[in-house]
Amino acid sequence: MDEEQHYQIERLQMVADQLERRGIVDQRVLQAMRNVPRHRFVPRQYRDLSYSDGPIPIGEGQTISQPFIVALMSQMLALQGEEKVLEVGTGSGYQAAVLAHLAKQVYTIERHELLAKRASKELQVLGLDNVRVYVGDGTLGLVEHAPYDAILVTAAAPEAPRPLLEQLAQGGRLVIPVGSRGAQFLERWQRKGASYEQDVSIPVAFVPLVGRHGWRE
Repeated sequence: MDEEQHYQIERLQMVADQLERRGIVDQRVLQAMRNVPRHRFVPRQYRDLSYSDGPIPIGEGQTISQPFIVALMSQMLALQGEEKVLEVGTGSGYQAAVLAHLAKQVYTIERHELLAKRASKELQVLGLDNVRVYVGDGTLGLVEHAPYDAILVTAAAPEAPRPLLEQLAQGGRLVIPVGSRGAQFLERWQRKGASYEQDVSIPVAFVPLVGRHGWRE
């Protein structure tokens, strides 16, 4: 058995054990998680942990999220395939790769240039040409491509950043961890006219979202 076959078996096991058993039911999300080679986004020294049930360091004080959290946040966006999506916090590029299988166009923004370059290269190698990577303050969003049908934030904010809410299309959904630096809850905001509906999901622990509308350095 070669290395890629070994990783594929681990990936299918991850989806069955970590996702389906815990209530991930969106079949498009499950298939995306089967398709995206998570190990390609993990630093070589941690590659044997690629399909483990937890976050993994990727440098610059950042992590690649636990597979269940990636799947849950993707499921909360309820994507059908024709959406324009903004991701805040590219990190390794893994979440962007999953979103690329679920939406028509993905824009992703990362404040660490090194991570952005690395992620962009890997996304290109995998042929995911519907993802564009930007370097900048993600709390400001990307107004030049707004409005978005969905926005996903992969770092924790003290509150949902106003620019991101304003860049949602009508009916659009924002999924974001909100709380203190140490502990948060996943929130989903949906734009309804001039107002927003909000619901709260599970407790989580993300790295801080640093920026003008997030935490300070």
